[in-house]
Amino acid sequence: MKTDSENKTRGKPADQALEGVRHLNKLILESAGEGVYGLDTEGKTTFVNPAAEKMTGYTAKEMIGNCQHQLTHHSKPDGSHYSNIECPIYAAVKDGKVHTVSDEVFWRKDGTSFPVEYVSTPIWENLKLRGAVVVFKDISERKQAEEEIQRLRRQLELENAYLNEEVLEAKAYGEIVGSSPALEGIIRQIDMVGPTDASVLITGESGTGKELVAREIHNRSTRKQRTMIKVNCASIPKELYESEFFGHVKGAFTGAVKDRAGRFQLADGGTLFLDEIGEVPLDLQSKLLRVLQEGTYERIGDEQTRKTDVRIIAATNRNLKEEVLAKRFREDLFYRLNVFPIEVPPLRDRKDDIPSLANRFLNQAASKLNLPLPQFTKANMVELQNYDWPGNVRELQNVIERAVITARSGKLVFHLAQDTKSNGRRGKEERRRASDTEQPVLTEEEMKLRDRENILNALNQSSWKITGADGAAELLAMKPTTLHSKIKKLGLKKPD
Repeated sequence: MKTDSENKTRGKPADQALEGVRHLNKLILESAGEGVYGLDTEGKTTFVNPAAEKMTGYTAKEMIGNCQHQLTHHSKPDGSHYSNIECPIYAAVKDGKVHTVSDEVFWRKDGTSFPVEYVSTPIWENLKLRGAVVVFKDISERKQAEEEIQRLRRQLELENAYLNEEVLEAKAYGEIVGSSPALEGIIRQIDMVGPTDASVLITGESGTGKELVAREIHNRSTRKQRTMIKVNCASIPKELYESEFFGHVKGAFTGAVKDRAGRFQLADGGTLFLDEIGEVPLDLQSKLLRVLQEGTYERIGDEQTRKTDVRIIAATNRNLKEEVLAKRFREDLFYRLNVFPIEVPPLRDRKDDIPSLANRFLNQAASKLNLPLPQFTKANMVELQNYDWPGNVRELQNVIERAVITARSGKLVFHLAQDTKSNGRRGKEERRRASDTEQPVLTEEEMKLRDRENILNALNQSSWKITGADGAAELLAMKPTTLHSKIKKLGLKKPD
């Protein structure tokens, strides 16, 4: 039998070990970054770690033995009363289950709150609930980050909605740029005929943008999901027209090494754009008329009759009425195509659109050629708007692209065909009438007076600024030294 002294000797190491475990647990609780506190079955605080003290502002002495709910969990985020009956922390003591919450707040001693996520875990001893341990974390930074993300998302949605409206407005007519009355008339016609299946005949000079009008009509049609098939009738050799339109089978003629689908087959269910329709040979026009009227055709060398459902948009720079009178174009085909005529105005009749077009082409050219983006001066724009553009929009694009390539120190110089310039803003017909009458011959003295007036106009427009952007020398396309010499020679002086 062991003596009392032996039992005490044996129990001492066990007590020391238990004390060591308790000390270690205490160190863990004190080192934890999360707040930790314990509750008994009545909801009174049994222990608190330093992190919980720091986050709530209460000391352990103020919390232990008191109702923790009334101290830190008494109200909801909106400030309304939070009953302990509804409290998930208390629920862990009642039902013995773990409760996790991520959208509540704890209240500090100074009356302010902070968002928390917490876990309330029941404490069991011999199958009996003894209380709960609560581990909580201040998620203020995360909430702020989430709110910032939400704010940015809402902002982005608003900006996207705005940009979409801007894009829809800017792209409402695709590549058609401008707001002149002449162009607005074209846009109204596109809006009217686009949703229909009517045939459209687009007329206008070369380079006016007839294909762009055709594409916008197609994009507003019920066939817009299909690709618009284009045929350039001016580029097809005469002997290949029929094959181009209707296709052929293998062996139908020399060089037909395999079956080939024609453009009417490719465009089935969509739109067929016949550019330069006036170039189609007269003997093929009857076959073209048949497929437009009946919706049927045969491939070359094939006996099978095929059906097609296409919408026709045709374009020409010829006067088809005159071609009909000259027996070079079938009258019945003309009327079949001319259900809804649209005439695209030349650029000289919509010079208000030149700034918009010029800026578009300038940005495109600089981007495409990977060159610095120069800027238009007032003199540049005056020069562009005083030119009559016999090549229309296509010529404008080419002129600007060349100017971007040859620009030096950001200065744009245009190479315009001088012999096609008009005197002022006269239209084509006015220029023709002017050329049919005798022009006055000026004396040397009259020429000097005109030169003097012109220089004075430039000086006045530039407020007598001679060099630099928008200076008189730039307006006159003249070297500053030359202009200085002329001013001196003519005895011109800046007014007071």
